Amino acid sequence: MRLLRFFADDGVHLGLRQEQEVFDITLAARSQWKEEITSPVRFLAVEPAARRTLLEDPPGASGPPVQFLRPMASLHLDAPLRDCPKLLALAGNFRRHVVESGFQDIEPGAQVTPQVFWKPPSTGISAPGVPISIRSNNVFVDWELELAVVIARRARDVSPGQAMDIVLGYTILNDISERQFNSRMSNRQVRENDPFFDWLMGKWFDGFAPLGPELVTRDEIPDPHNLSMRLWVNDRLMQEGHTSQMIFGVPETIGYISSVLTLEPGDIISMGTPEGVGMARGVKLEPGDRLRGEIQGIGVLENFVQSAAA
Repeated sequence: MRLLRFFADDGVHLGLRQEQEVFDITLAARSQWKEEITSPVRFLAVEPAARRTLLEDPPGASGPPVQFLRPMASLHLDAPLRDCPKLLALAGNFRRHVVESGFQDIEPGAQVTPQVFWKPPSTGISAPGVPISIRSNNVFVDWELELAVVIARRARDVSPGQAMDIVLGYTILNDISERQFNSRMSNRQVRENDPFFDWLMGKWFDGFAPLGPELVTRDEIPDPHNLSMRLWVNDRLMQEGHTSQMIFGVPETIGYISSVLTLEPGDIISMGTPEGVGMARGVKLEPGDRLRGEIQGIGVLENFVQSAAA
């Protein structure tokens, strides 16, 4: 399934994309179930037989009810997921990105651990097409195209061998990053850990986690470690990588994180970015720039950049 959320006259609706048409799950659920469903997590928690009935009303019909279909081209999309308890992300999970960032290469077989940080989901997640705002205390805003893994159910201490069983699906996240936070501060006394915390807070600006355009369920992506990744800025190809280049795959990452904290339905784990970020190129995002990130089998996430004063 390819699930998306879009703006309607009465709020945000959940839809199932079928080529160039979208089945309005929210309207159908109101009609059949007398229930308001706008979350892909909630919808996919419903028994499969009940979901099939919803999509075939009446049962056994050859296609979805016409009254619930909308043309894809007419829709204004929201992020495919808003009920996200935790947005976790991996730093340094692509070897060449580690090197371009100025750190020592990680040799194959080296005993290293994932580097996991947090982005605030309620204020960080933004929709496709929504502008990324550069604020007065931004110095060097950068891009990072990433595969985002969405968790299906509550789980703790998950073994890597069982980790894929708790994956709901995948989407695209652009981990927008302020690379030189606080660098303009004059007469600053830099404490020992300030560089790390400057880097971390540079991930937390409002809207610095564009997400979408849709959530693709796990059955549609046979192998999340075999997907090409590309990102353009103003039609210039900046990132070109492949999920096979990840140091830690999805099962190992889920196992590691769930050994520390309980994963919940709707949690997102963003799997890190390949080489080609702006900092390594000496190119920062400026108002008017257009970003287009694509991951094979998942879709294209587009946003543009503006000044916060715009």
